[in-house]
Amino acid sequence: MKILVTGAAGFIGFHTVKVLLDRGDQVVGLDNLNDYYDVTLKEARLAQLEGRNGFTFVKLDLADRVGMVSLFEREKFDRVIHLAAQAGVRYSIENPHAYVSSNLTGFMNVLEGCRDTGVEHLVYASSSSVYGANTAKPFSIHQNVDHPLSLYAATKKSNELMAHTYAHLYGLPVTGLRFFTVYGPWGRPDMALFLFTRKILAGEPIDVFNNGEHARDFTYVDDIVEGVLRSVDRVAEPNIDWDGVSPDPGTSLAPYRLYNIGNSEPVKLMDYIACIEKALGKTAEKNFLPLQPGDVLETYADIDDLTRDIGYKPETKIEDGITKFVEWYRSYHGV
Repeated sequence: MKILVTGAAGFIGFHTVKVLLDRGDQVVGLDNLNDYYDVTLKEARLAQLEGRNGFTFVKLDLADRVGMVSLFEREKFDRVIHLAAQAGVRYSIENPHAYVSSNLTGFMNVLEGCRDTGVEHLVYASSSSVYGANTAKPFSIHQNVDHPLSLYAATKKSNELMAHTYAHLYGLPVTGLRFFTVYGPWGRPDMALFLFTRKILAGEPIDVFNNGEHARDFTYVDDIVEGVLRSVDRVAEPNIDWDGVSPDPGTSLAPYRLYNIGNSEPVKLMDYIACIEKALGKTAEKNFLPLQPGDVLETYADIDDLTRDIGYKPETKIEDGITKFVEWYRSYHGV
């Protein structure tokens, strides 16, 4: 298949493209290479992909309407994996306009491209942040998610609503994947694992928010990619049993599906830090701080639907995943 992967120079996008190429798909990777974090890391990821048979890179901003129309009309993609977005809960408080441009306008351009060129299936990244103020655990796609706690979360919820509209109006098959905290080699520098590793090795204190009382459903990137590929291969279909009197948020009479994609085993932040310390062979100096605006206390994914429909089963233990990250980090940075 010819597949567009947006955010191809990003963490999850890079790993996804690698596996698509390994299995023989033709991939067009899109990224705008913005400076939200170190551009050299994005370029280093791309260097691992460029020159591989079947891969083409396009530098383009999702919000560039003319450029996006031209790309879709020129390439005629079979399927689209939309992973590009302005990420980060805390940054959405500092720079909200960036989220509107990328996550709303950009997503609209992706939807329009899929509709206009007859794309067979759009799989897009949502986020566990949409659960917001929900406290019922584990988080289920069948729960209402109308109380986001950050603009980032609100844009991801908006993506789900926009996708449903296109599935309903135009019959575009869409599958949304709510990612739970993803980690692993080539990870983002703004995420906890990268920040903690860098600071511990440098002998600097690490900031531990909410006094370490957080818990996250940390999911290793290889497990995530396996779920993404299985999802793109299973084209979304209508749920013929869907009932408008008692509407199920996770499905529809339209070809629309939502899934949680996580590890389904929350890890306490202090236990996560302990795993990093063990992998590094060094104890962290900890700076305990209060809960940050927009943060949630715990994430915990109910993945039963994804397991039932595509056989998704994460297998990487947290200790093994962190060890693999640390090995990559030491190699990449020469530490």
